[in-house]
Amino acid sequence: MLQMLASAAGTVVSVLVAVAAIGIVIAVVVLHVVRKKQGKGGCDCDCSGCPGCSACHGHTEMKDKK
Repeated sequence: MLQMLASAAGTVVSVLVAVAAIGIVIAVVVLHVVRKKQGKGGCDCDCSGCPGCSACHGHTEMKDKK
């Protein structure tokens, strides 16, 4: 009986860890989408010296900044 309860407790802990990990991933994706809709980049840094600037902002946005 005790072994069955210990096995079930391990399963419950594993499920809770998996649910927490999935929740974190979903929260990061939702935050990224919200920030993209607000027109913000991914890093909050100045894009003038960033080699990956075109990945965050379109070419028209960068022309407007100059």
